[in-house]
Amino acid sequence: MRFVDVNPFFYPYRGGIENRMNDTARLLTEMGHEVIILTSRLPGTEEEEVMEGGYRVIRLKSKFINVYNPPFVTSENVYETLVSLDPDSVNYNYRWAPSYNKPMKRYDGRKLFTYHNMWGEGTGAMKVASEFNDWRFRSTLESFDHIISVSNYVKDDLVRRGIPADRITTIPNGFHCKPFVRGEEEDFILSLGRIVKVKGLRYLIEAMKDIDSKLVVCGKGPELKKLEKQAARMHLGDKVEFKGYVSEEEKHHLMDSCKLFVMPSLFEAFGIAAVELMSHGRPLVCTNVNGLPETVGDGAITVDPKSPSQLADAVNSLLSNDDYRLEMGERARKQAESFAWENFTDLLERTVFGTKSEDQP
Repeated sequence: MRFVDVNPFFYPYRGGIENRMNDTARLLTEMGHEVIILTSRLPGTEEEEVMEGGYRVIRLKSKFINVYNPPFVTSENVYETLVSLDPDSVNYNYRWAPSYNKPMKRYDGRKLFTYHNMWGEGTGAMKVASEFNDWRFRSTLESFDHIISVSNYVKDDLVRRGIPADRITTIPNGFHCKPFVRGEEEDFILSLGRIVKVKGLRYLIEAMKDIDSKLVVCGKGPELKKLEKQAARMHLGDKVEFKGYVSEEEKHHLMDSCKLFVMPSLFEAFGIAAVELMSHGRPLVCTNVNGLPETVGDGAITVDPKSPSQLADAVNSLLSNDDYRLEMGERARKQAESFAWENFTDLLERTVFGTKSEDQP
């Protein structure tokens, strides 16, 4: 069967949505389906190519306005291209692109929407804009045959907003766990991800005054300069290192060698970064927000958001007890393994194509 996954962004732009699209495209291709990703044409990319996983990518002529990350995008001929592909099923992943939203609402074939983020996600003005956009998108959302949520928390939130539960299926962000080899521990703690307000890093910087360790922060984003100034103002220059963007090789070395991870998010619909971090067998300290406790299970210590003191206490409890740190690292790895994609492939196929398993009535 032919499946088309639609999103304004795809590789070489990399984020949680794009990584999930790559994973599901490879899985469905391996199961014998024809998979096409329909997306915008980023500068320097081909109009069409076959990816390593065997699926095809079609990129549409597009314009970009770089006012945020990701930028605002408009693409041409979304509807016409989608119809010409004549898919058995279509999935859409985004809520901030009118040039995609309108064609997807108009399209009358079988279609699903994957809900990756919380309704009204963000802080301050961004939260207001997000709430407004989600209410505008509501009529488009109603036009889809089925909704995939990345966590039960997201599903429950949609049900509270009037979406019938039988129209929603939870399929978590799966993960490809590599064989586990415990690295040699070095004396630092690690934070990794986009440097934006909703990641709550200002509270981790604040907590560092009471943590006897070095913090390495990897990633880039609009909040980086503010955090660097905060660390300098608090005289934490020798305790906080901002590495910016790091290569995949360096990222994995850091994850293998740190003492623990810290993830002080203010919003997380699922927290795929938490699964990747835990797969390296190091303990995780994170906040108890949204779908994150569901994701980390007993593989992490959870604390309240916006609480530097709780962050410091949790980190110090792990730093001061080697046996406890090792135990929590083992729990983290076990929890990550529960999200292996092979646990969800059958459910993914049935949901995407609207088929029933042999044991369903």
